[in-house]
Amino acid sequence: MKKFFTTFFTCLLTAGITLIGYTYYLDKRAAAGESIPLLESSSSSHQVPTASPVDFTSAAENTVNAVVHVKNLSYITTRSNPLLEFFYGYKGGTQTQVGTGSGVIISEDGYIVTNNHVIANASELEITLNNNQTYKARLIGSEKQMDLALLKIDAPEKLPFLTFGDSDAIQLGEWVLAVGNPYNLTSTVTAGIISAKARNLSETGIQSFIQTDAAVNPGNSGGALVNVKGELIGINTMISSNTGSYVGYAFAVPSNVTKKIVEDFLEFGNVQQGALGVSGFELNANSAKQLNLATNQGFYIQEVVQGSDAAKVQLKKGDIITAINGRTITSFVDIKNILNTKRPGDRVQLTINSNNNIQQKEIRLIAAQAPTFAFNGIEFEDLTAEEQAKYKVNYGVKITAITNTKFMPYRGELVDAILLAINGQKINSIDEAKTLFSQINENQRIKLDILSPKGELIKVYL
Repeated sequence: MKKFFTTFFTCLLTAGITLIGYTYYLDKRAAAGESIPLLESSSSSHQVPTASPVDFTSAAENTVNAVVHVKNLSYITTRSNPLLEFFYGYKGGTQTQVGTGSGVIISEDGYIVTNNHVIANASELEITLNNNQTYKARLIGSEKQMDLALLKIDAPEKLPFLTFGDSDAIQLGEWVLAVGNPYNLTSTVTAGIISAKARNLSETGIQSFIQTDAAVNPGNSGGALVNVKGELIGINTMISSNTGSYVGYAFAVPSNVTKKIVEDFLEFGNVQQGALGVSGFELNANSAKQLNLATNQGFYIQEVVQGSDAAKVQLKKGDIITAINGRTITSFVDIKNILNTKRPGDRVQLTINSNNNIQQKEIRLIAAQAPTFAFNGIEFEDLTAEEQAKYKVNYGVKITAITNTKFMPYRGELVDAILLAINGQKINSIDEAKTLFSQINENQRIKLDILSPKGELIKVYL
């Protein structure tokens, strides 16, 4: 029993001394002005700070005043049908078709960017501002491949406008706003994030879009994609949906591409496209294996254009472009994403893998050749904005050459003429012409509606 009480009083004394010491320690820290945590965790240094909420109000308010409603009026002349006229009283005449979309004011004097498909085939263009003021617009230029058009209105006052941001600096997951007029509802703002950069949606690989999950619906086309600062980083251009409505993602033309195309319209009247002066293909695992290459990323050079800077710096078949201006190249879309902001004569720095030897080559870009298409000995290319104005047409493709001996006697009437329709169906680009020709049975007769260089409407049968 004596041993028990001895142990008990020893523990009690030890606890008392410990309590007195700890109290003295706390009093000393408090006197020094130090905070005393109730509970300290060994993992407190790894705690993730809470993110502050993103405020869109300033960006949204500035953007809605610079986004406009675009109305496209086109007139179609229909012929009288005796049967319809007899039974239903229907008579031929002129019908008006109306299309709508959005646009973005980019200067205080009334320059507006929208999509090419919003203004395609327009006879008249009408712009309604956010304050409900309406103006007639004229077309300055259009670019079908990147789906952009530049309009101009003359307003008596200075207009609110958006400044261009740097679309190359955007990051995946960055917050953005889409502003437009879906379903004719004015000044609609939706929010989302950047889902992907340099997204290609064409078989040719010429397009490079920003992908976002901000809601974009019919009527939003041509509207603004802005960052939280209210800077224009893209022009909303399309959705990918079986229903025609938003299903979770949408696409926008990057602002750096838009800015360059606008500057080309104002300075040159058309889009200036630069090219490297080489042709080839993007590498993947299969092609790299077939070619016995150590790398499966980059652009493999097959041919070099004679007389180009690429030839002068001795680029050759088998060389691989792995980077341009320090930006890694994994696909042809990566190249187009860079070249879409460049002009002929601009210099770029290439990183080349030549037989596993890494080299740096600086070259000057050459002018890209306009895309062409040939069918039955007739060659076509897309119309420029100047040619559309010259011939007073807003659709069709240009005939550039005749090689079919059958049409040689009419070469003078056909070269530089405009192909307006195939079997009565209007065409807007060589891609549409290629599609229509491919759908025609080889035994089927083909009728071409052509506007001659003299302004005469002629019909040619193939």
